[in-house]
Amino acid sequence: MKLKNLIFILLFIIPVSSYGGTKVLFLGDSISAGQGVEKEEAYPSLIDEILKTKGYNVKVINGSISGSTTASALSRLKWFKRAKIDILVLALGANDGLRGLPVIKMKENLDKTILYAQKSGMKIILAGMMIPPNYGKSYTKSFKKVYIDLAKKYSVVFIPFLLEGVGGNPELNQADGIHPNRTGQKIIAKHVLKYILEQL
Repeated sequence: MKLKNLIFILLFIIPVSSYGGTKVLFLGDSISAGQGVEKEEAYPSLIDEILKTKGYNVKVINGSISGSTTASALSRLKWFKRAKIDILVLALGANDGLRGLPVIKMKENLDKTILYAQKSGMKIILAGMMIPPNYGKSYTKSFKKVYIDLAKKYSVVFIPFLLEGVGGNPELNQADGIHPNRTGQKIIAKHVLKYILEQL
């Protein structure tokens, strides 16, 4: 873990650990970090705003880091343990797929992270991802199946596709065709919010 990320986490966790409400941690990559949009326009921040407007005593922590893969998931989650997280939204894997990393290793990384979260008493929301078909039918199918298998194995709340209604739509994504724009982030926020509300 990079030093600047470690410092950020430590400075953030210390005050959050004493917060009395429900704490929701988003552990993701650039999509959840809001790459290309303002920090407050990323879908975790939008969800935080909506929940507060609705009167929920909830603190949303966005622990997402652009470029991260599932390999960093467990170590990053351990750093947040001090914050006493109640709900974990695990949204990693996109970079594993785009880099063509072994699916079996991705599954192993997510498996260990989910197991650790459950043993720590966290409720888990697993956000599934899909990758473009040009990566090959076998790889894309195996990639998608990782999330389905883990959701069943650990009986966790499952979002089949984080980018539902957004992925592949040029009007809802930035020029790179990967990262949601402001409107796309709003759609993701509404999509993910319903799963969080079920856990509150």
